[in-house]
Amino acid sequence: MNDSEQSVPGPVGHEGVRTAITERPARMVTGWLGVAVLLACVAGMVVAAMEQAGAWSLAPYLVFALELSSLVIVAPGQTRVIQFFGSYTGTIRRPGLWATWPLIVRRAVSVRVRNFETSRLKVNDAEGNPVEIAAIVVWQVSDTAKAVYAVDDYPDFVSVQSESALRHVATGHPYDDTEGTGTSLRGSTDVVAAQLAGEVAARVAVAGIEVVEVRISHLAYAPEIAQAMLRRQQANAVVAARSRIVEGAVGMVEMALNRLTEQGVVELDEERTAAMVSNLMVVLCGDQPPSPVVNAGTLYS
Repeated sequence: MNDSEQSVPGPVGHEGVRTAITERPARMVTGWLGVAVLLACVAGMVVAAMEQAGAWSLAPYLVFALELSSLVIVAPGQTRVIQFFGSYTGTIRRPGLWATWPLIVRRAVSVRVRNFETSRLKVNDAEGNPVEIAAIVVWQVSDTAKAVYAVDDYPDFVSVQSESALRHVATGHPYDDTEGTGTSLRGSTDVVAAQLAGEVAARVAVAGIEVVEVRISHLAYAPEIAQAMLRRQQANAVVAARSRIVEGAVGMVEMALNRLTEQGVVELDEERTAAMVSNLMVVLCGDQPPSPVVNAGTLYS
């Protein structure tokens, strides 16, 4: 199964019951109708005060208070989760002024894209080396009902689960792949980021959260082994560079001997050929530029 197709982990416990709730639209009407009712109540208050209607004079005040409690203002990028006497009645996503049930409890939930950077975690990679790693998680709320009722604090839930997923993914890959045959944290950042995004998405789906992107923001060896690993990387780089130089030098020597033989410039026996090859390899593979020596005698002196 691919990392992107990971299923949401099941609950653990005796019965493992989750909050079985999903977002649905709330019943509402335009808020301007509620404003008209409020204006009518104000007019009724004035009339009741002028005519002194007794107990009936309280009716406009009561209707005004109930209607005022039903008005909801929603800004772009925001939603309102509506709860009526303990029951979830729906979510208002459309921005504007709306009127719904009176005496409601409304909770603002942002559906804007958010991002945060995890703390720098110290974990052991697949080879047991301690490394420091951090990631940036981009996410947004996709199901407001789950975000409010399935978990206590969904921003904190996302933060904790992201760090847990980062630890799990980091322990499954080596920091560096010296053989170049597999994935590594340093050399396969796109693969690791995709796997991490799938891991985080699977963990936070229970809270109605959608993961937009996850990227590694910090990756380094732990301080106690950083110097040793740096020397190992330098040694690997030197070996690779030397191998490249030797490979090129052998090709150049071979080309030089072939050209001399083809054009009949000079005829060399095996001993002189070996000496020329040795001299050319020293010149081509040396760290310092060679000092030319002019042979004033014969080739065999």
